[in-house]
Amino acid sequence: MLRPPPQLTVSEWAERHRMLGSRASAEPGPWRTSRTPYLKDVMDALSAVHPARRVVFMKGAQVGATESGNNWLGYIMHHVPAPALAVQPTVELAKRFSRQRIDPLLEETPALRERVAPARARDSGNTMLSKEFPGGILVLTGANSAVGLRSMTARFLFLDEVDAYPGDVAGEGDPIALAEARARTFGWRRKAFLVSTPTIAGRSRIEREYLASDQRRFFVPCTACGEMQWLRFERLLWDKGAPETARYHCSACDHPMQEHDKTAMLGGGEWRATAEGQDPHTIGFHISALYSPVGWLSWEQIARDWEAAQGKPEDVKTFKNTVLGETWQEQGEAPDWERLVERREDFAMGVVPPGALVLTAGVDVQDDRLECDVWGWAEGFTSWLVDHVVIPGSPRDREPWDELARLLARDWPRHGGGTLRIARLCVDTGGRDTAAVYGHLRRLRDPRIAPTKGIDGWNRAQPVQGPTPVDALVNGQKLRRGLKLWTVSVSTWKADLYRRLWLGRGDAEELPPGWVHLPRAIEVEWVKQLVAEQLRTTKDRRGFARQEWAKLRERNEALDCAVLARAALWLLGADRYGEQFWARLRDEAADAPLA
Repeated sequence: MLRPPPQLTVSEWAERHRMLGSRASAEPGPWRTSRTPYLKDVMDALSAVHPARRVVFMKGAQVGATESGNNWLGYIMHHVPAPALAVQPTVELAKRFSRQRIDPLLEETPALRERVAPARARDSGNTMLSKEFPGGILVLTGANSAVGLRSMTARFLFLDEVDAYPGDVAGEGDPIALAEARARTFGWRRKAFLVSTPTIAGRSRIEREYLASDQRRFFVPCTACGEMQWLRFERLLWDKGAPETARYHCSACDHPMQEHDKTAMLGGGEWRATAEGQDPHTIGFHISALYSPVGWLSWEQIARDWEAAQGKPEDVKTFKNTVLGETWQEQGEAPDWERLVERREDFAMGVVPPGALVLTAGVDVQDDRLECDVWGWAEGFTSWLVDHVVIPGSPRDREPWDELARLLARDWPRHGGGTLRIARLCVDTGGRDTAAVYGHLRRLRDPRIAPTKGIDGWNRAQPVQGPTPVDALVNGQKLRRGLKLWTVSVSTWKADLYRRLWLGRGDAEELPPGWVHLPRAIEVEWVKQLVAEQLRTTKDRRGFARQEWAKLRERNEALDCAVLARAALWLLGADRYGEQFWARLRDEAADAPLA
């Protein structure tokens, strides 16, 4: 006998059944929606009785968004059993999400513990990436797995941190479209929850989806005049150097509200649509960390974080993304090559400058030559062009690759004594002679060489992915899976380079971290190639804005080599290990014998 879904909302289910344990929450105990009142409407829009089919949540950090999604999953397993698919950016993150979020949800909520057998039980149907329950199943996967995205039909989709999803999954298209295709058979009963902190303007998925919705904001009352308003960062004011004085000033009466006023403000708040959505079945919510409840992220800490980010573009970007829940406008305009030519410096090419701690290189393969640029690096991703080497010869022939091997074996003198060798080198294999390039790189078998293929799209979380085994042709014989190939999100690294090229000297005597040093001896043509592309905004087939790099001039080898050298530094672990990485290199430099 068919029965209609229970007339129960997600927030009501959470209030009745959800228990928070110390494993996954800083505030253990029964779920209280009153702690985060702004989540009530978000959760209730996910209820079976709500007409919305797509719920978009663009948000800052520490606002409880992930827990609202977990409440929805618990509600599905307990009250609306059906196939559900939860997608994290990668399979590895899906496994972590399962351990850190789903397992505590099941173990600490009695109503769910009864319905999902312990993972330790034989034939329990409870594995790390699959949770069976009466009437349905929850499958967890990564957006980087085409197999996982097409493995099942699902009525409910929880798409978490969508801005960290890859642009394309194994050549099969956008992961959000692949996932949503799995729910079409459920018609009007399907529902998708898209959640993320945003990233870059013009290529942020969550911003794109939010702008296509009715764009709801959470309006709260002024504690003095009662004026309803949504919180803007520019209204948070404090004395310079004294973030403890941070107060939120009403947009109507300018009354300064303090941290302890938040509870009353949130309690009196309501969501209001600020636009007319393109799809009547899609609703969108946006909230920043300014709404974070008392005891979580305070206005004082937000002010402190903002002051600490000043002068550090990457930190300002992180602040806007994670605290304000807003996109960052990348500076994609090409810097003037004339300005870069004028600022060239008096250091010798072929010699490692003072301050550089490690060398990487990028190789661009042309029809009649290999173009190789060697870069030195220091903390803050300050860089120096150490050398520009052109190796003549067809990439099909052996000679240029033997010359590249000699380049890798070369000791580069350091200013003041000692030597360095290239620690990592990325080679672009995506030209017309890919098979020949694969074969020669396989023959060289130098572990410092990373064969790469550039891909479109933006992936700041994992801008270099792999390696993936590919076939290689060596001495006329095909070696299956004979070479390991890395994929590089070139757009990400081009934006990174342009951001550093746009850095200004300011009033400080020292150059800012990330400065790009160019030697006086480098040719003007090379400098033009370094800024040979520009970021342009176009419209895709659905009318959404998207950003892509377009050539300003034909030759761009210097830009490609710079991107590859930066990717090589990423492979060494500079981004992953941060200060630990640079500290080790400083220690090695201090211990190195002088020539």
